[in-house]
Amino acid sequence: MRVTHAYKIFRPDIEGGIPAVMSQLAQLRDCGDQVSVLTVSPNGPARQFELDGTPISAHRSFGEISSMPIAPQFPFALKRAARQCDVLALHAPFPLNDLGMALGVPDDTAVVVHWHAEILGRKAVMPLVAPLVRRTLARADRIVVSDQSIIDGSPFLAPYASKCVIVPYGIALGEWSDLTDSVKKQADALRAKHQRLVISMGRLVPYKGFPVLLKALQRIDGEAVIVGQGSEYQRLQELAAEFGVANRLILTGFLPRDAMKAWLHAAKAFVLPSVTTAEAFGIVQIEAMAAGLPVVNTSLPTAVPTIARDGLEGFTVAPNDSDALANAVNWLLNDPALADRFGAAGRTRVDAEYSEAVFLRRIRQVYVDALESRRGGARPAAI
Repeated sequence: MRVTHAYKIFRPDIEGGIPAVMSQLAQLRDCGDQVSVLTVSPNGPARQFELDGTPISAHRSFGEISSMPIAPQFPFALKRAARQCDVLALHAPFPLNDLGMALGVPDDTAVVVHWHAEILGRKAVMPLVAPLVRRTLARADRIVVSDQSIIDGSPFLAPYASKCVIVPYGIALGEWSDLTDSVKKQADALRAKHQRLVISMGRLVPYKGFPVLLKALQRIDGEAVIVGQGSEYQRLQELAAEFGVANRLILTGFLPRDAMKAWLHAAKAFVLPSVTTAEAFGIVQIEAMAAGLPVVNTSLPTAVPTIARDGLEGFTVAPNDSDALANAVNWLLNDPALADRFGAAGRTRVDAEYSEAVFLRRIRQVYVDALESRRGGARPAAI
């Protein structure tokens, strides 16, 4: 089975989030599948390369508008790729995927849409984008979501609910819980230097809510590290200075996996301060839970508060409530026994509910079912 994944960003330019999910799905080549990735090169010319055995085709971007790459060749590349694969796996939201779909996809190519989050904050272009998105969903053979709340909260998905398949994300527990001697030494050194440290990770974009964390840091008796890169980097530096917390904030920018793990294992708690439904799941929560950290997340009407649950694996607070966020973080910093209990519960939950092996098996079955129904008229298999 030949599978092509398409999305606006991918490794090594961006780590975490959707690129991390796509990297996991590339492991299906171990089942004998041929997997490739079609993406955009955000900081340079087009390039073709391999990453961990997966062919990557990254097309040139001339910048971006509202997080949307200006990559005029991408839709045409998607049309070509659709002719050369059995399953076209589109990761949404990404309007250039929808534009490429509008150029035409062969009838015998199965289309699976991975609907990671709703399209938000694009009122000016939505009249142009929405028809293309609906056309893609109408053509899709399957639509993968991580939680029922995504279907319930999406006006786009409602007419296509019968095509939707719920598959929660998964991770390899040991990838985040086990440390080499070198990484353990790094974590120990960081822990000795930053004894009351909380951590957050993700792209530095508005919906992640990092300004709320910075405001909360005014009342947190400790330090914060934010791991990630993105358009909000300069603004966060300015806010940290404005709030008087620059001396207790570390913005690391991009970090390789081992360095991320060292910071995770040095911290006392993980914070996911997201403020909009663009945060549909929060995979970083699972990674933090696998590392044994309690989590403070927000009560968004998405899967976010159902992953690390209030009073079980951490605390859930209202979005945009810096005071509540500060209170929750201080509680964990001041009560190590409670933090350890939440952390242990989180690791148990990841092992039981968010296994990478189960995730990959279920997604591959979705692809097989989509291809069979597209080419053989088979009914959708139960997942």
